[in-house]
Amino acid sequence: FVVVVAGMRAAESLLVPFLLSLFIAVICTPPLNWLRKQGLPNWLAMLCVVASIFVGGLVIGAIVGSSINDFRSDLPDYQRRLTELTSGAFSFLSDYGVDLAEVRNSFNPAAALSLAGNTLASFGNIMTNAFLILLTVVFILAEEVGFSEKLRSTSRDAEKTIQAVQRFSIAVNRYVALKSLMSLLTGVLIVVWLWILGVDYFVLWGLLAFMLNFVPTLGSIIAAVPAVLLCLVQLGPADAAAVAAGFVAVNFGVGNVIEPRIMGKGLDLSTLVVFLSLVFWGWVLGPVGMLLSIPLTVTIKIALESFEDTRWMGVMLGSGTSQATTVDGLACLGAEKQAG
Repeated sequence: FVVVVAGMRAAESLLVPFLLSLFIAVICTPPLNWLRKQGLPNWLAMLCVVASIFVGGLVIGAIVGSSINDFRSDLPDYQRRLTELTSGAFSFLSDYGVDLAEVRNSFNPAAALSLAGNTLASFGNIMTNAFLILLTVVFILAEEVGFSEKLRSTSRDAEKTIQAVQRFSIAVNRYVALKSLMSLLTGVLIVVWLWILGVDYFVLWGLLAFMLNFVPTLGSIIAAVPAVLLCLVQLGPADAAAVAAGFVAVNFGVGNVIEPRIMGKGLDLSTLVVFLSLVFWGWVLGPVGMLLSIPLTVTIKIALESFEDTRWMGVMLGSGTSQATTVDGLACLGAEKQAG
């Protein structure tokens, strides 16, 4: 295990684009299957999906890339103003006899803005491998068509394995697609709210909210911090409080009201597992690993639950609030959709 982890960390530059390609391919599988059911030949359906990815990537890359560069150029000024603001607050408290010297030396809120900039920059650097990622997505989608036949040809008794693999594949596809939809809704609502308030770089904070929404609980908190701090130095405490309230309202509404209704039960991970996944994948794959940590861990959970011998391990990764497993919840969701 140690050797495998060390190898993954050493191969970070290769693994991250591949995992991102796999993530995109999983998201693209439902629309690809839908186009096939409409009667389109496989090559035309794949061409439509790939063209949509390409055009969407160009638009997002153009908007986000420019915003990231502008934000990083303005970052030192924001950090300076935030440092002055916090220094003034500490001085004010010191005048009233509150000694916060030790806290002041270790407290650096400007680092949150820097971390957000570095995370977004890491995402932007991956986009420079856009052609490689797109090509890998095409190959994964093409390979998906005949995978069952290949597996069936390896053994006469492979039907049980094929059914388990199909359950795993369907569950992963549904989870990633629905979670991506919920994350997109979160990001769009955050963008609209910050735009109304007049916060700088509202598209970037919406993108950060979209990416970190895959991390339960911790993700929404981490996504809110840089936006609130930026608004604090740009517009003042009242607007910063409004930004924080907007993040709370959006994440509560989407995460606690809409998402459970759409995605069903049995999808939760243990809070400890979420935290350890964040630390582990972030250490192995860097900032992008932190963003992909929960999809990767949920994929492992679904894989364990898909086979009887390892089902108990998948259940142990869950929150324990529901007897249903991730596979059960997503299977029920699929049955409800077909019945509808």
